[in-house]
Amino acid sequence: MVKKKSEKIDRQPESFEAALGELAEIVGDLEDGSIGLEESLERFEDGMRLLRHCHEVLGKAEARIEQLTGFDADGNPVTKPLDGVATIDQQKNSAGRRQRSPRKASKAEDDDDAGPTLF
Repeated sequence: MVKKKSEKIDRQPESFEAALGELAEIVGDLEDGSIGLEESLERFEDGMRLLRHCHEVLGKAEARIEQLTGFDADGNPVTKPLDGVATIDQQKNSAGRRQRSPRKASKAEDDDDAGPTLF
């Protein structure tokens, strides 16, 4: 559904999810190509404002997240601020299968006179 010029988004969205939904609607309208240039520009500007709002909300949420590092002597949790490094980068370096080293030819494989074998 395309918003009319008089319905231009001038308010802050109720929540992050609402802003994301409005942003998805704007992207759909722009990708559809059924609206004119002026209205497309207005929708684009609205989308950019919503995108900035979403980034701001995510930044604030990120600042509130703490990483549990352990417990003190009294059993209280000990935390530190999240460092902002994506954990996916850490997993890429440590997870997964190890690469195999090239197989060495066994004595039986080198011997052409040994005849056919299963292994």
